[in-house]
Amino acid sequence: MIDIARYAPALLAWFDVSGRHDLPWQHPRTPYRVWLSEIMLQQTQVRVVIPYFERFVAALPDLRALAAASEDEVMALWSGLGYYARARNLRAAAKRCVELHDGELPRDSDLLIALPGIGRSTAGAILSQAWGDPHAILDGNVKRVLARVFGIEGWPGTPANEKKLWAIAVSLLPAERLADYTQAQMDFGATLCTRHDPACVLCPLQHDCVALRDGRVAELPTSKPGKPLPERKAVMLLIRDDEGRVLLHRRPAAGIWASLWSLPEAADHDSARVWFEHHIDGEYDDGSALDEIQHGFTHYRLLMHPLAWRNLALHARIHDNEALRWVARDALATLGIPAPIRTLLHATST
Repeated sequence: MIDIARYAPALLAWFDVSGRHDLPWQHPRTPYRVWLSEIMLQQTQVRVVIPYFERFVAALPDLRALAAASEDEVMALWSGLGYYARARNLRAAAKRCVELHDGELPRDSDLLIALPGIGRSTAGAILSQAWGDPHAILDGNVKRVLARVFGIEGWPGTPANEKKLWAIAVSLLPAERLADYTQAQMDFGATLCTRHDPACVLCPLQHDCVALRDGRVAELPTSKPGKPLPERKAVMLLIRDDEGRVLLHRRPAAGIWASLWSLPEAADHDSARVWFEHHIDGEYDDGSALDEIQHGFTHYRLLMHPLAWRNLALHARIHDNEALRWVARDALATLGIPAPIRTLLHATST
């Protein structure tokens, strides 16, 4: 097993040559930019995050600007990045920092964890990268590396294994270069010690890795016990008026796509008819059935069946309100809209 004193120096030496040094949140590396990047990077790859990060900080360059922004503005900037609770938590945490911490992120692990959307690993990443403080991280990449190097059996997400991995992560912290070390861990897991086909021949830890020594690199870490995802069906009503505006519905404050603007939704075609006849002052027909859209969530798969009505010379019984809104094509970019719905609107806009 590896000598703990060699672990951080080996990783830092690898990082100096092969790590990522030009990420936008590294220049400048402020607490706000580090925090924003860490939230965006949760379950999302760096290449996907970069353009969203740059657009977000261009519009909302600091914590006070984020706190003052409307929910629609934040959701529009986040639209397409997924896991939208992250955006709502960002805004809520910013507002709390204005109220409780003079508009700054607190330089304290407990106070950071008390903010919405920040757990122990994210707090450690902020403290180590923004201020160089000695705090460990334990994201998915780090769990995978430690499970292989130290030969940790079982799924890393169990309470017992998380406790074990946290103890190891803390024991490996170097005395200096904490920001680089934190980035090195993330880069190492993302680009070399990857989930599939890791480049063990290039690994600076290859001579000490338990998984490589025992021929178990493909087995470790142990996968989470899985089960088939259940499916749910929904009929989406794509209604455009004679001005070309589309009718959007704000989703509830809880649940999937919470508070985003989507299409009116019904459980089945009979429910779609009832909804249409209740809201629209016009003759109902079956609309045009579009191709099914599948979208996966963590716990289930959503099968969407869009029905489209175009250029109807009608007047809705409804007017813009908190739940429903007629939106022109050029205004869609100002709203937070789920990625598959935005794709559908774009594909059917001509």
